[in-house]
Amino acid sequence: MQNPKEILANLNPAQIEAVQTLKGPMLVIAGAGSGKTKALTHRIANLIASGISPHEILAVTFTNKAAGEMKSRIRAMLGEKIAMPVVGTFHSICVQILRREIHHLGRENNFLIYDGTDQKLLMKRIFKDKNIEEKEFNPAAILSAISGAKSRLVSPTSFVGGSRFGDLAAELYPLYEKKLAEANALDFDDLLLKVVELFEKFPQILEKYQEKWHFISVDEYQDTNLAQARITNLLAEKYRNLCVIGDPDQSIYSWRGADISNIRDFKKNYPEAKIVKLEQNYRSTTTILDAANAVIARNGNREDKKLWSQKAGGEKIFLLEMNDEREEAEFIAAEIERKIRETNCFYRDCVILYRTNAQSRVIEEVFLRHGLPHRIIGGVKFYARKEIKDVLSYLKIIQNPRDDISLLRVLNVPTRKIGLRTVEVLQSKATEVGGGIWDALKNCRNTEIPDSKKEILERFVRLIEELQDLNRRNTAASLIKNVLARTKLKEFWLSEGEAEGEARVENVLELISVAAKYDALEPTVSLATFLEEISLLSDADQIEEKENSVLLMSLHSAKGLEFPVVFIAGLEQNIFPHSRSLLEPRQLEEERRLFYVGITRAMDSLFLLRARQRMFFGETQMNAPSEFLKDIPENLLAEESRRELKRRGFGERMLPDESSDGLQPVVPPAEFTVGERVAHPVFGEGTVVNVMGGVIEVNFPIGVKKLAISIAPLRKIG
Repeated sequence: MQNPKEILANLNPAQIEAVQTLKGPMLVIAGAGSGKTKALTHRIANLIASGISPHEILAVTFTNKAAGEMKSRIRAMLGEKIAMPVVGTFHSICVQILRREIHHLGRENNFLIYDGTDQKLLMKRIFKDKNIEEKEFNPAAILSAISGAKSRLVSPTSFVGGSRFGDLAAELYPLYEKKLAEANALDFDDLLLKVVELFEKFPQILEKYQEKWHFISVDEYQDTNLAQARITNLLAEKYRNLCVIGDPDQSIYSWRGADISNIRDFKKNYPEAKIVKLEQNYRSTTTILDAANAVIARNGNREDKKLWSQKAGGEKIFLLEMNDEREEAEFIAAEIERKIRETNCFYRDCVILYRTNAQSRVIEEVFLRHGLPHRIIGGVKFYARKEIKDVLSYLKIIQNPRDDISLLRVLNVPTRKIGLRTVEVLQSKATEVGGGIWDALKNCRNTEIPDSKKEILERFVRLIEELQDLNRRNTAASLIKNVLARTKLKEFWLSEGEAEGEARVENVLELISVAAKYDALEPTVSLATFLEEISLLSDADQIEEKENSVLLMSLHSAKGLEFPVVFIAGLEQNIFPHSRSLLEPRQLEEERRLFYVGITRAMDSLFLLRARQRMFFGETQMNAPSEFLKDIPENLLAEESRRELKRRGFGERMLPDESSDGLQPVVPPAEFTVGERVAHPVFGEGTVVNVMGGVIEVNFPIGVKKLAISIAPLRKIG
């Protein structure tokens, strides 16, 4: 184990001050790229090296990935055999508490965690029961209102509407909670809310965890909501050894409940707190930091700090005006290809950031045409794919058959010829007797369902009971294999089409690989742990650092990441800043913070792009340049921006408007078959290895490229 002096090596003076402050409250204002994770992990290592038991330390992060990185760094400093403190996200730590304590609230400890899809299906059922038209009210919007109430610690009985929509949300909130309880399920907000309820109703439980964790650290404190701040303050109020670290200038999640006042008011709640500022940036050049400082300085009511770096100078910032969104995408693709060709840059070194996910469509089309490897973060996520959701639903009802949402999802998957009328009878029976769909299924003989359907339903019940028995003897990975075999899901997917079916099977095989990580656990525990872990995954956790692909993501998803080359697209009024923020000063300040976050993702090169006109949500818009652009000092901008555009063949003419009717003849895409030889003007000659939908994969001399058939400049040869 290292001694405290060794732990302080290679830290700057501000980091040393933070690491050496072990007792009492402390607020660390950590600018972007200022080594806050290093300061936080070294401080925890210093606590342990100073004789404090790891079991008395709690460290809260905002992603599972950050928690894993923190643990590995602590082990690297103190040795592999060191006992580890509890490190995890708010949600994962709250799950641990609730698994042990939720029975005090009259709930069962083997609860399920509902994700967004599960919640939406549940709300749609409530809409149907209440005869509410989805055309008039959006279930997702109602759920958002309920989530906002929960993050503010507002109970169903205390929620007040104040409008037609608000009144409906207030009416449905208690019904939604009742349905969750019947399914023995919690949503993500409940994981926090129930812990607050436990601590406030049962002081002895609170004291138990106060005595367990004497030293508490919370990362990204500017992103906490009221419930998270309440949990933090309750745990820390006895010993007050609380270190929070964050940056008010990077508070960008108010739309999902984050409350910037938590970090701004920290000094009011802890007047004796030490304040430490980390202002030395280890990520970006001084040019990029000077731009970021100038942008964020326009916001009021902020803690004064100024990022600086020893990476003097650096490449000037490119501020580029394009004719339209397609030319914008073409420039990005060409510039990435140039950097790959002329520098030591890799595809994974580049990221494209945008304000709204809708902007990714044109960029992806252009990338497919160019054959550029890319991945969209926040698109169709692995765990949201239909086949994955189907398998997970089977696993959830094996663990807890009272999960009506999962039951209804797979009752007819694979097809069992169970129609809507049968489902309605089951739901009515469940409502009538007060039980769930599972009870109705087991007692389907006492319903008006035809005998032929009753036999099908009874076979389904026996199938689930057999799988439950297998769960008692098998780990999660083995159980998934049994689910595939017993349900005939694999054959069902392949019957939908060979290429698509094989892709579904491959995805489920990947799921089995994930589940295999829990093979060392006991049966039943393996499945429960597996389901719990994947329910707590975030987008950031699913970014594979070794994958050599350009990443496309929203600015919100980029928080905490860094890239040598950053493109920020769509810098126009009404897009960024978003139109919703233009009349609300607080929202406009958050939009500026979001731009600040985008700028500070860049290490070496930053490209800021706008278009004179843009097809957006079906309309051609001609918006003024983003007001944020004028905040950047002109001396930081590359004077040769326009010359560079012309030299590379951009900005001299309008590209064809592919959305216009009648201006160009419509040429149907060519049909290709596996094994055919084709030619591409950039990649040369190659062989078709796969055709799926509108995408073709071709093996060129430089490797396999995935291209869009409708726009790829391919011709058949030979």
